[in-house]
Amino acid sequence: MVAVGLGGPVGLRFAPDGFAERMRVAFRERGGEAVRQLLLITVLYLGYRTGRMITADDSVHALDNAHDIVGVEHRLGLSGETAVQAMFIDHDWLAVPANFYYATAHFTVAVGVLLWLWVFRPEHYRWTRNLMVVLTGAALVVHVLIPLAPPRMLPEYGFIDLAAVHGQSVYGPVESGGMSNQFAAMPSLHVGWALLLAFAMVAATRGRWRWLLLAHPVLTLLVVVGTGNHYWLDAIVAITLLGLAALLHPVVVPPSATAWGRMGAVGRAAIQSK
Repeated sequence: MVAVGLGGPVGLRFAPDGFAERMRVAFRERGGEAVRQLLLITVLYLGYRTGRMITADDSVHALDNAHDIVGVEHRLGLSGETAVQAMFIDHDWLAVPANFYYATAHFTVAVGVLLWLWVFRPEHYRWTRNLMVVLTGAALVVHVLIPLAPPRMLPEYGFIDLAAVHGQSVYGPVESGGMSNQFAAMPSLHVGWALLLAFAMVAATRGRWRWLLLAHPVLTLLVVVGTGNHYWLDAIVAITLLGLAALLHPVVVPPSATAWGRMGAVGRAAIQSK
C-alpha cells in the first residue's frame, strides 16, 4: 500500500487507517474543544456574512470606488489585470478550471488545512486560526468602509466576467440580492487566506517539498485577477493586513498560543509524529 504520512516529520507518508485513527484520538481527547471551535467558527462566519450585507446594495459608491482604484493602479503602474485575463480568455482549458478553482478552493482548502492542523499540529492551528480571524475581521471593516465593485463589473476598461462567459458564475445579478456581497472586492480574502494557510502548512511540516505549497497563493492570485474578481491592490491590501496581524500577534496573544506553545492535550498519536 502506498503510504503518505500526513503527520510525520516530512509529511509524505499516508495510510488511510492511520489518518482515521488519529482523527478518532483527537476527537476523543479533545472533543469538547472541537465543539467550541466549531461554534466559534460558525458565529464568526455568520457575523462576517451579516456584516458584508451592510453594503451589498451600495452600487453607486462601489462603482465610484472601482473607477478610483483603476485610476490609482494606473498612476502606480499596476494596471495589467487585463493582460492576465487575456491568458485565460484565449484558452478555454485554462478558463474553466480557473473559474472552478475560484468557486471551490477558497473554503475547501481552508477547511482541509484547519482540520489537519487541529488534528496533527494543534499548536500551529491556534495561531493560524487567530490570524485568520483577525484578517477576516479587518477585511470586514474595509468592506463596510470602502465598498468596491470587482473588475468584472467594469467592461469599459476591457475587463471580462470570465465565469459569466462560461456559465460558471457563482454570483447572480447584482439586483437579485441574496447572501453574497459582490461589492466586497477590497481586500481579497482569497489571496490573504491562501497565503496564510500555505505558510501555516510550511511551518507545520518538514522537508524541502513543502515549499511547493506556496504555489497555492500564487495560483490564487492569478485566478482571482484572471477571472476578473479582484484588482492587484485588493491582493496587496490583504497581504499587508495579514503582515500587520502576524506582527501584532505575539504582542497581543500570550506565548502559549504561538507555535511554541501547546493547545490542550495533543494525544499520543500526535506526539509520536513529532
